[in-house]
Amino acid sequence: MFVILTIYPIFFLFNVSAKSRFQFERNPLSLEPPEGIYAYVLAWELVSRSMLNTFVITLASLAGLIVTASITAYVFARYSFPGRDLLFSGLLVLLMIPGILTIVPLLVLVSQMKLVNTLWAAILPYIAGGQAFNIFIMRTFFASLPEELFESARLDGAGHLDLIFRLVMPLSAPILVVVGILHVLNSWNDIAWPLLVLNDIRVRTVALQLLQFQSPFQEYPTAAFAGSVIASVPLLVIFLLGMRQFVNGVITGALKL
Repeated sequence: MFVILTIYPIFFLFNVSAKSRFQFERNPLSLEPPEGIYAYVLAWELVSRSMLNTFVITLASLAGLIVTASITAYVFARYSFPGRDLLFSGLLVLLMIPGILTIVPLLVLVSQMKLVNTLWAAILPYIAGGQAFNIFIMRTFFASLPEELFESARLDGAGHLDLIFRLVMPLSAPILVVVGILHVLNSWNDIAWPLLVLNDIRVRTVALQLLQFQSPFQEYPTAAFAGSVIASVPLLVIFLLGMRQFVNGVITGALKL
């Protein structure tokens, strides 16, 4: 029963998205052969630019997040210095603050930096907003790596950045895949923050574009469903490609905690 409740909305989305306007108005639940390929053509015209914007925002923020969070997590995991535990405890406190409380001060900061209606208005907050959680899970994983590996690398002349990017990162592929997929899902589907800072049609994300273009979809109603299918395809491909690593990362992370 629960499987049906999960699968049916997805089936309904794909079924309706390929119907013609006549088929949709006659019976949107029918299983007759679809005739509405034009809906995908119209939807692609409306979301292609915003898809590119979303790709740029997602990939840039993901790269920035992984680099900054991994360096910070490595320092917390492998080095002892005064105040380390206090700083890490303060970092954990940030996880308890609801993100909605930071929207107003963050919006003021972005406005003062004159980043509104630029892709940086989404990229930089996404990098900053994901630091606390990702540092926490990366630090736990990095701390579990054997110290002998680091000692051997140092004897071979490896520096701090070499240890991070040539030793730690390759060994941490499962947990990095988890971080990556979760970040992609959050940034790709986010509507609230882009709605505040990306009002210009040239920089809208795909989720915001689907929300804004309701009037054209009313003229050809199945295009709304087709746009949702197009916007979901990259996420589906990413998850299928990283599914095994994602599962391994979740299991490994659970065992390390």
